[in-house]
Amino acid sequence: MDFGAAARLYKWPSLGNSRREDRVPYMVSNGTLDECIQEFMAKPEKSRHLYEIRTTAQAPLIPEILSPEHIIELSRLRDFL
Repeated sequence: MDFGAAARLYKWPSLGNSRREDRVPYMVSNGTLDECIQEFMAKPEKSRHLYEIRTTAQAPLIPEILSPEHIIELSRLRDFL
């Protein structure tokens, strides 16, 4: 896995801490996959469901769009490596 790959952290607009599916997410950070994971993990746990990371797919473990659950697992794996 290349944690140095280009990545962007996106946030979904929300209402009452719920995603607004009628809107599109907007970019809040542009950097490496590692930097975006770190920034995501620094967000309050109760709002993490509003974020996703977009990067170049790295089969089989890293898809093009990473869900919050996937980001948390990659964070654990990154810390283990």
